[in-house]
Amino acid sequence: MKKTIYKYFFYEFLRYFTVTLFAFAAVIWTIQAVNFLDLVTDDGHAFRTYFFYSFLTTPKILTKLIPLSFLIASILTILKLEKDNELIILWTSGLNKIYIVNLFFCMSLIIMMLQILMTTIITPNSLNHSRSLLKEAKLQFIPSLLKEKQFNDTVKGLTVFVDKKNENGIYENIFIRDDGKVLSQISSSSSTIFAKSGYVTQDEKNLVLMNGNIQKQDPGNAVKIIKFDKTTLNLSELTTKSTKETKIQETPTLSIINCMLNNYQGVARNCNQSEKSIRDTKIEINKRFGMPIFVPLISLITCFLFVSRKEEKFSGLDRWVYGLIGALILIISEISVKYSGNSINHTLIYYLIPLILLPLIYLILIKTFKYENLRK
Repeated sequence: MKKTIYKYFFYEFLRYFTVTLFAFAAVIWTIQAVNFLDLVTDDGHAFRTYFFYSFLTTPKILTKLIPLSFLIASILTILKLEKDNELIILWTSGLNKIYIVNLFFCMSLIIMMLQILMTTIITPNSLNHSRSLLKEAKLQFIPSLLKEKQFNDTVKGLTVFVDKKNENGIYENIFIRDDGKVLSQISSSSSTIFAKSGYVTQDEKNLVLMNGNIQKQDPGNAVKIIKFDKTTLNLSELTTKSTKETKIQETPTLSIINCMLNNYQGVARNCNQSEKSIRDTKIEINKRFGMPIFVPLISLITCFLFVSRKEEKFSGLDRWVYGLIGALILIISEISVKYSGNSINHTLIYYLIPLILLPLIYLILIKTFKYENLRK
């Protein structure tokens, strides 16, 4: 009998949790994907790179939404069962409410383990792979460099300016300044190119310049000017200046732990003894292992919806009250983790908040339900 009830509760919760999680994720992913269009329009990456990069950020979105989705799914499950009078049937049949509380708590532990798996393994590896895509990607759309009346510095060390583009796709009055020795085919030192006109080849890999000159600066700082009627620049191997350094949230968990065990002595960018690096490392490890602990706390908060309500006029307020309390806990967890890396005391407070409240709230629920039974 209990197993059947538990399965029914679990499937109802799982249905609401899945729908809520992926509905929110779809909305956020769409908004985020629109923002990532800059990778194509400004940085010149291929659409293939853009789609893969956007897709690989999905685990990060899901990880962030798990606690909120759990809160909403728990409330919706309880309200649905209450609306269908299924809870009344269970209580009148003699089922102890604390058994259902234990069930919700067990479900929260499953979700907590899922979130830990996401935060420690799946999300960092996914984000790390997305960063690798940008590192290995070459400039795919040369036209993205050629924007009318704009100084474009998409490629580090290279500035491009175009006066205008006519109906035939011909660019007029082209200026190119190479300070980073990007155009090694032209010069091994800094150079400036002026051209009256130019066009991009059909394969979008080469820029053909017409009627211009190249100003080269030799090691002795002398300027050499070379005039040309036509010259071709191969820009297919250029890379954009998109952020390519691995960020702390993209660093594998084991690397972060090894960094901390070795007293922040390592060759990795995110493992050094600077105050900011140490603080960021502590915050990141607390995010991965500490944030999931708040999920069981939320489950106990929502279980107060099982408390009998004698005054019907207040029966609709409790869902909002406990919903707001659960949301407040999530907000507190997000704020407190930002300060958890400041000192050992801040870290202890961050972990002690859920660990102290969990048994305290559980005891309050036991006492409340016991008092209800005595009144009956």
